Amino acid sequence: MKNYYEILEVNPKASKEVIEKAYRVLIRKYHPDLYSGEKQQYAEKKTKDINEAYKILSDEFLREQYNVELEKELIMDRKNSYQAQRSTMETKNNDNNNSNNFTRQEKRRPLQKREHKAQIGSFASILQLMKQLIQDLARNKGKHEGRKEITQKDVFAIALTIIVVILIGIILWFIPFTNGWMRELLFENPLFNWIGGLFKF
Repeated sequence: MKNYYEILEVNPKASKEVIEKAYRVLIRKYHPDLYSGEKQQYAEKKTKDINEAYKILSDEFLREQYNVELEKELIMDRKNSYQAQRSTMETKNNDNNNSNNFTRQEKRRPLQKREHKAQIGSFASILQLMKQLIQDLARNKGKHEGRKEITQKDVFAIALTIIVVILIGIILWFIPFTNGWMRELLFENPLFNWIGGLFKF
């Protein structure tokens, strides 16, 4: 099945105006009168494909039908490609198993692992995904615990700073030279008076 979007060099979601513009540009570019010999034959074939693609993609109904068929074909191509890759991998694995002299149990283990990887969407793959999610959560939990330790250290540092400041204040209170300054700070400062008023009943 021809891919008309590739022939017109447009995106599958292109609007009707974009398709029409692309058609006009390509028809001028590949007009058979511009070429001679083998190039002219190629241009004629290309022009025929361009006209065919434009006829389908410019009609909304035909384009919709074509999109459905194209999607089916792409799905089949992907499926065939996947099966081909899978059979190639199985052939290689079988060749490797035949060439090595392992015991039967040692042969079964790689086969079981291979089956789990191959069966996408199976119950085993869902369990494997859940296991991976739990491991990721455990890793993140470890990170959060590290953050909690940092926070506890910060709280400890703040508390220690407050205690040191209070101790310095007590020491300054009992030194005669700084006693007057401390009295002035505590009893005549409006901020301290306001804080003291909060604790009065």
